[in-house]
Amino acid sequence: MELTGKIIAEFNERGGVSNRTGNEWKAKSYVLEVPGDYPRKMVFDVFGVDRLQAFNIQIGETLTVHFDIDAHEYNGRWFNDVRAFRIDRGQTAPAPAAEGAPAPEAAPAAPMAEPAPIPFEAPAPTDELPF
Repeated sequence: MELTGKIIAEFNERGGVSNRTGNEWKAKSYVLEVPGDYPRKMVFDVFGVDRLQAFNIQIGETLTVHFDIDAHEYNGRWFNDVRAFRIDRGQTAPAPAAEGAPAPEAAPAAPMAEPAPIPFEAPAPTDELPF
């Protein structure tokens, strides 16, 4: 799946050592706002040091996020896990017009004020969830 929008917040990087494999891991979460009449927001994770460095996501960027969704159960409750596996920067280009068809005229874009980033504080480390 994929969504295109603007990064409006980022969470603190978290990490640890896997109990199963003994390997070190790192992850970071971001909030993507998808524009529209009723803008939607989605929190997604980037998992792995290599992806964190390669993606280098910054607040205010417009990105297309390709992600997988999975759910898991913990103590009788279910939780969604949204993980990005690819990031494309910039807007996607509109599809080319059919041959012989007149090109649509572009309307001038009105400048929009940039909203201020929303500060976010990570939850206290006493959170009892395993992720």
